[in-house]
Amino acid sequence: MSAPRLRTTPLPGIGVQYDLVTREQRHLSVVAHRDGARTVNVYRTDDPDSCAQSLRLTGAEAGALIDALVPSHHSASLLYTTDLGLVAERVEVAATSRWNGRLLGDTRMRTETGASIVAVLRRAEAIPSPTPDFRLAGGDTLIVVGTREGVDAAAAILGRE
Repeated sequence: MSAPRLRTTPLPGIGVQYDLVTREQRHLSVVAHRDGARTVNVYRTDDPDSCAQSLRLTGAEAGALIDALVPSHHSASLLYTTDLGLVAERVEVAATSRWNGRLLGDTRMRTETGASIVAVLRRAEAIPSPTPDFRLAGGDTLIVVGTREGVDAAAAILGRE
């Protein structure tokens, strides 16, 4: 079974929305508000665009829920986080991505998100500090460093098809 796909959508002035469609085709979303609060939404099965239930959690309540769901707080893509609010995360370029075969500079990643791509992992090779003329390929894993919001926005850009 393939891993579930989490789609991120920047919400300017609000935060970031994370959408997930479960194995049972249920649509869930979490809005991560800039103030640390979270809104969890469950959508109707007969109309996946219609919200059936919405629950707003404080930052502390969201943390408690995270502890219940994933006691280790470990994300497979998260490499590093600091007290300064910076994260390093792996973001894969899908074979079907519009960026497959295009130049890294075409993404305008740093300009649009403030996040930096510090390395590309391709097969068994690591390419540090890729330049704007570096050509992306499907299956590449990009190491992206920035704020949580910047890295999420970078993942959203890379996920556009």
